[in-house]
Amino acid sequence: MQSTQELPRSVSLAERYQSIRQRTLALAAPLSPEDCCVQPMVEASPTKWHLGHTAWFFETFVLEPWEADFRPFHPAFRVLFNSYYNAVGNKHPRPHRGLLTRPGLDEVIAYRANVDERVANLLATTGDQELQATIELGLHHEQQHQELLLTDIKYLLSCNPLFPAYHDRISTTTENPVMAWISFAGGLVEIGHTGSAFSFDNESPRHVVFLQPYALSSRLVTNGEYAKFIASGGYRDPAHWLAEGWDWRVAQNREAPLYWHSHDTHQKHEGTWEEFTLAGLRPLDPAQPVVHVSYYEADAYARWAGVRLPTEAEWEHAAAAQSLDGHFANAGLFHPRSATGAGIVQLFGDTWEWTQSAYAPYPGFRAPAGAVGEYNGKFMVNQYVLRGGSCVTPEGHIRSTYRNFFHANACWQFSGIRLARS
Repeated sequence: MQSTQELPRSVSLAERYQSIRQRTLALAAPLSPEDCCVQPMVEASPTKWHLGHTAWFFETFVLEPWEADFRPFHPAFRVLFNSYYNAVGNKHPRPHRGLLTRPGLDEVIAYRANVDERVANLLATTGDQELQATIELGLHHEQQHQELLLTDIKYLLSCNPLFPAYHDRISTTTENPVMAWISFAGGLVEIGHTGSAFSFDNESPRHVVFLQPYALSSRLVTNGEYAKFIASGGYRDPAHWLAEGWDWRVAQNREAPLYWHSHDTHQKHEGTWEEFTLAGLRPLDPAQPVVHVSYYEADAYARWAGVRLPTEAEWEHAAAAQSLDGHFANAGLFHPRSATGAGIVQLFGDTWEWTQSAYAPYPGFRAPAGAVGEYNGKFMVNQYVLRGGSCVTPEGHIRSTYRNFFHANACWQFSGIRLARS
């Protein structure tokens, strides 16, 4: 199956719709019906729910407004698969998504097929620009859920003491270039999305910011470098940690990144780590980027190293001149690879990169009216911005202006560390 990022630019919206929707089913194909039903924690949704919710999005925001004589596939799905759209109506409680043994997986897939057929009929019979724009939003929304599907199933499989693999593909390793510092002059610069191509509302308006001269590390921090932080007692010394981060570390009894395992606690600092991946439990590769760290851990490592995390304005300013080449989900590995090349690398793909910037509206931001306006704006509180995409982000979905955001304790996403200094 050809993924959407491999399609030529001349491909129609209908063809893109079909390709992206099929890609979601392909990602779920290696899973059993039992895999698809379980919710391992509140933040992670079952695969079956992701499949249903992305169909619900098109049924609710495309078919219901534009289809003549609209009838829902199943009236109860309006509540079951609503995520957080208060303007649409009631929602099934998020913590209870894993209790939905009914509808079965087959019925959810039939729901998707029904919605896809009806959306295809709409696209064949109308050229309404608002309709097309809503479908475009829905496709980018679906790509976000493709990424979430992989992150959530990884967390689920990691909870199984058998450490089952989603697939058998392994990331290859090359020798990393030495970490260098890439300097930028700063000054008055513009950030934010511009132009006619798609973007989410939180990427605008474009605006001017002032940057002091700064430098970014040429590549991501590796497992081997992070292991030195652990070996030096980094998880035992509160001097490196934000107060809230230290409280989180103590409460979680965290001694290493999520998915790191050691069979002998007395040898943790002697290279005996293993790492759970979507290919199962593997020896930790010191050359690959450290991944699945929280903001607290990323910030603590940066402090230990005597530097800091970048601001999102610094990151975007540095990335704006770079190509969007990187290691994305289309490679099919779903795990970060070691760095290659000279200059600043790994800005796109491999791991999302924590910034020290709080997720807040840009000057002049106004959320769109209606339910679609709930997409981003109402989450602009108590979260941090991440940039650049990861190895489970669909290629073609990311931009230098793209703003991802999570709470500081989140680490089940593919989040890593790039360093900065003034």
